Amino acid sequence: MSQDAREFLCIRCPKGCRLKVVRKDDEIKVEGNECPLGEKYGREELLNPRRIVTSTVKILNAMYPRLPVRTAEPVPKDKIMDVIKALKGVVIEAPVKRGQVVLDDVANTGIPVIAERDMERVGE
Repeated sequence: MSQDAREFLCIRCPKGCRLKVVRKDDEIKVEGNECPLGEKYGREELLNPRRIVTSTVKILNAMYPRLPVRTAEPVPKDKIMDVIKALKGVVIEAPVKRGQVVLDDVANTGIPVIAERDMERVGE
């Protein structure tokens, strides 16, 4: 009989519940959550932790030299550095619309990186 117990601070709502997640064989028990979101978060954090990655990429012919971007969905935590490395050499050209895909299937995750703001084209 194997048992694994971990503690997490839930980030799914403003309450910030302190979770205790216990895995005993094939059963997972979440304690300390005040809502169903906490139970789901505790299970995910134990089995497959994921995060949204935010960064910037170089943009040409725009008002600012960098465009804020993020992954469209959370990526596995062990892929975060691969995502950051994949974004280092990305250069795009204005105009760009918020939500536009900047890089598809980043770091072989199947998840695109999208623009977080509009950037109009300037100069020429």
